[in-house]
Amino acid sequence: QVKLVESGGGLVQPGGSLRLSCAASGLTFTNYAMSWHRQAPGKERELVAVISTAGGSTNYADSVKGRFTISRDNAKNTVYLQMNSLKPEDTAVYYCNARQYIGTQTYNYWGQGTQVTVSS
Repeated sequence: QVKLVESGGGLVQPGGSLRLSCAASGLTFTNYAMSWHRQAPGKERELVAVISTAGGSTNYADSVKGRFTISRDNAKNTVYLQMNSLKPEDTAVYYCNARQYIGTQTYNYWGQGTQVTVSS
């Protein structure tokens, strides 16, 4: 059974930092591209950052470039999202995603989400 468990969310003041973690189990972690997504109330879920299987390639939403950093530790089956210079508009539930493509098959798993609230 595949499980993705996020942690590290919370309440932080504008300008502050948080580090999210997502621990994966039940899958071959190194076969999966990992990503973070977020969903604010009343809005669509959006991609925040993605990292390739070996960690050599990353991409970010324009809204977080230069502030957020995605990384992974394949020895620990864990992906991280370091969030700096947080803004109130970063407030959302953050979700971890694991995705693998094999031929025409897509294997796609989500965590349960962790709340991030940026407020003074």
